[in-house]
Amino acid sequence: MTIDLALTDSAALSQEELFMRIRALKKEMNAIILAHYYTLPEVQQIADIVGDSLALARAAEKNSADVIVFAGVYFMAETAKIINPAKLVLMPDEYAGCPLADSCAPDDFSALKAEHPGAVVVTYINSTAEIKALSDITCTSSNAEQIIRQIPADQEIIFGPDRNLGGYLSKKLSRKMTLWQGYCYVHDAFSEEYILPTCRLHPEAELIAHPECREEVLRHAGFIGSTQALLQHTVSSPVESFIVATEPGILYEMQKRSPHKTFIPAPKDPENPRSVCKQMKQNTLEKLYLCMLNRKPEISVDPQLRLAALGSITKMLEMTPV
Repeated sequence: MTIDLALTDSAALSQEELFMRIRALKKEMNAIILAHYYTLPEVQQIADIVGDSLALARAAEKNSADVIVFAGVYFMAETAKIINPAKLVLMPDEYAGCPLADSCAPDDFSALKAEHPGAVVVTYINSTAEIKALSDITCTSSNAEQIIRQIPADQEIIFGPDRNLGGYLSKKLSRKMTLWQGYCYVHDAFSEEYILPTCRLHPEAELIAHPECREEVLRHAGFIGSTQALLQHTVSSPVESFIVATEPGILYEMQKRSPHKTFIPAPKDPENPRSVCKQMKQNTLEKLYLCMLNRKPEISVDPQLRLAALGSITKMLEMTPV
């Protein structure tokens, strides 16, 4: 079948037609499509690699593609460009940002660093290139514990921008850390007020939670871990039912890998329905197709800023090679 890639009326195309066109463009461009677990199911279906932030950073580092198409939020595509300055990096929706990353202003973060001149700065990957450039080590929720364990016990640490992840690590590792007071609006929206009644309603289900959740939620969880760790736990655990306190996009992959198990999205305050990442959902199949067809939006990073930010990302990959 010959596919007319010049057709731009994508709204008239079925999902299967969009899949065919995206595959054809991928071959033509020698492109790789990376997608986060929180994106829409159909975007995950067409992606070459679906993963959490750490898996996608590694995939961005090690691939033979000429073009990286990143279905995620802006800091993820920006990180891919920092790692691959010579490659074309595209993003379906350039306005799919991260409020957590945007909450940490470089000038304010620099002022915090100045107050603690001897501190090692460990920054969550959910941050801008400017903040990564001010950091010693980048981390993800998958490798943050592993990285902090490698820092000498008497070394002062600044951790940002997520206070909940930082607080969880500080308590678990008995490490005093200076925390930037940002948070992920998706995970911070979960509260024990709404989760505990669901736990009582489903006593057979295990509550599992992402460490970006508030401590009041984490203390009730049977398992705490990154998106990837939560997924792996649901596969390996003998438990047949789970209440999942993280962005519900991961439930697609959980159900796919364990079709016989039950997955219940953790309930949210009906007056504050913020436990879905609307920015991730901005990456639609149609936008994915159009960004590949038109070769835009293209992600670019100032060369000097790229070099400054690359150091903390490289350090992360060196400290967690596998």
